[in-house]
Amino acid sequence: MAVAEPVPLIDELMPRFDWFERHAIRIAAAPAVVYPALRRVDLLASPLIRWLIALRSLPTALARPRARAARRALTLDRMLDHGFVLLGERPGRELALGVVGRFWTPGGERVPVDAESFRAFDRPGHAKAVWDFRVAPENDGGTRLSTETRIWCLDPASRRSFRRYWLVVRPFSGLIRIALLRAVAREATR
Repeated sequence: MAVAEPVPLIDELMPRFDWFERHAIRIAAAPAVVYPALRRVDLLASPLIRWLIALRSLPTALARPRARAARRALTLDRMLDHGFVLLGERPGRELALGVVGRFWTPGGERVPVDAESFRAFDRPGHAKAVWDFRVAPENDGGTRLSTETRIWCLDPASRRSFRRYWLVVRPFSGLIRIALLRAVAREATR
């Protein structure tokens, strides 16, 4: 009797959503190598990601100038210091991050939440996003690394605001995810 695969975390965390984006890459390395590479890769090592994050941060930087700090690596774990929360993990196979905010505003107006309050959050005027990563073995010993982002707006006004924002941001969001997958592939195969 075949063992059923567990339901992906993202399906448990956000079965209902308004928008989504999916990307995947095949990596010539075993899952046991790819998963740690996913956790340790520096997103800011990619000039494209660095530029796009700086562009997204520009309104906040202009509104609140501050002394420039030394650049630190931006890993998935460090993203937890920037408004994201770890919603779940199946070590070696899958992890899901979440964030709540008004993403369509200049600063994103992120709402601090933990995993439990993320699930319960239902305040109108906001949206919730889940960003997952899944590592799956391929028959040839390689790995399929995939990422999916789902966004759920909590009321019609937020849905309208997010729709306008998403029309502009979605291509760049996709570029960040593709660049991240490629960075993980480089990290896992070097």
